[in-house]
Amino acid sequence: MAPTRCLCATTIRYATTGSQDVSSNAERIARLERMRAEALQGGGPVRIERQHAWGKLTARERLDLLLDAGSFVELDAFVTHRATEFGLDRQHFLGDGVVTGHGTIDGRLVFVFSQDFTVFGGSLSEAYAEKICKIMDLAMKVGAPVVGLNDSGGARIQEGVASLGGYAEIFLRNVLASGVVPQISVILGPCAGGAVYSPAMTDFTVMVEGTSYMFVTGPNVVKAVTHEEVDSDALGGAAVHTGRSGVAHLAARDEAEALDYVRRLLAHMPQNNLGDPPRLAATDPADRMDPELDGVVPDEPSKPYDMHDAVELRPHRPQRCRAPRGKGRGGGPRLRAAPACAHAAEQPRRPTPAGRDGSGRPDGPGARRRRARRAEQALRHARRHPARRR
Repeated sequence: MAPTRCLCATTIRYATTGSQDVSSNAERIARLERMRAEALQGGGPVRIERQHAWGKLTARERLDLLLDAGSFVELDAFVTHRATEFGLDRQHFLGDGVVTGHGTIDGRLVFVFSQDFTVFGGSLSEAYAEKICKIMDLAMKVGAPVVGLNDSGGARIQEGVASLGGYAEIFLRNVLASGVVPQISVILGPCAGGAVYSPAMTDFTVMVEGTSYMFVTGPNVVKAVTHEEVDSDALGGAAVHTGRSGVAHLAARDEAEALDYVRRLLAHMPQNNLGDPPRLAATDPADRMDPELDGVVPDEPSKPYDMHDAVELRPHRPQRCRAPRGKGRGGGPRLRAAPACAHAAEQPRRPTPAGRDGSGRPDGPGARRRRARRAEQALRHARRHPARRR
């Protein structure tokens, strides 16, 4: 394969020659503007056209749809990889295949990264991983959500274990941020190999029908190992992960709808585990009676019923966003969610105890009593069922 033209060749020349070519502030500013223009081009016009031909947006176009207009502040736009093997020393792209920074959604601060498939297929390098880790660290520091727009073929194998180590650093931050700040992943293209693990550890995952896939190994590897022929949709498409595996929560018709889901999900969630969820003005009287609710719960206690019927009866549904019935991943984030009904937000809430036993301490008297009871039950069980000697 012919080497890709280096879009930041001017950057390398400036780095190697130092300030000898720069004689005035005007030239320095002109150089900065050229570098900014190169960074905006990603993998170049040809690859951008190919991305559009596949029905996909570019990394920066996705950020424009997701964030409030003019709110995005990019970080580390001029970062490039440090690899020199396999011809990578002749292939440098400003940003190295991922756009990172922060912006606002409905006026609320969020940190984002958007993987650029036009640069090395969105594959992750060591410098690439460092950019993602940086915005995740900042998000935990200031207490703001993290949104990841995924479109990657996995690790950049030319960098070997350095790339895999970058994934380990991202996974560590996924765990540390769990239950601290909301984490939302949007799958907007292939998400294969090491790239697929991080979205599975986030709070919500949104996929796009027809263009997004999540799998550890693709159809070709499956065929080579198991001799089974399967296409990308059947192996890891949106229908599979929202209907069978439960890895994803929501499936969107296109990228615009998927990014709108993210905005709606964040409207129901707090900034972090110390904050309160957004509250809406109540328009439904708290003492309103609804005769239809009387028929939701059957008279026989052993007969099942669908709780969605009760939710659907509420008249005020601001920014409702839930997975289709019977689909999506269970559980969810360990954060306080917004009230289901609008008038519930106006009701006083009981304070949440800081400790498990309500004493304000994780190891208070109640917790010690529970441990003592469990130990006593275990002792009685051992006396009743002594171990048989051989």
